Amino acid sequence: MQDKFIYEYAIIRFSPLVERGEFFNIGAILYSKPKKFLELRFHIDEDKLAAYKSEYSKNELEEYLKAWVDICNANPKKNAIAQMEMPDRFRWLVATRSTIIHSSPTHTGVCVDPKKELEDIFERFVL
Repeated sequence: MQDKFIYEYAIIRFSPLVERGEFFNIGAILYSKPKKFLELRFHIDEDKLAAYKSEYSKNELEEYLKAWVDICNANPKKNAIAQMEMPDRFRWLVATRSTIIHSSPTHTGVCVDPKKELEDIFERFVL
């Protein structure tokens, strides 16, 4: 098992009206401490967005998620949280919140390649 590394991931969800408890998956985030890997992928399905009659546009949601990407990429010019250490950035992103964009509980696993694992999770749960 020396070639496998522990990782944590969460699914990113969009809740058009938080009060109703409805959501659909729009992304995935994966963190692996041993591989020093933190990355996020997202895709907003315009048909689903329209079906929920959201007051938010795809562009607005993408801008919000780009801030999450900046945090993952440690881009301090864009966001003060991006200056935190990688584990702290991941914990901040997946912290429980009741906002229109939030994450599922975190899950763990082992993999050889965190980037490939993120792609697999993204395809399975988001696309």
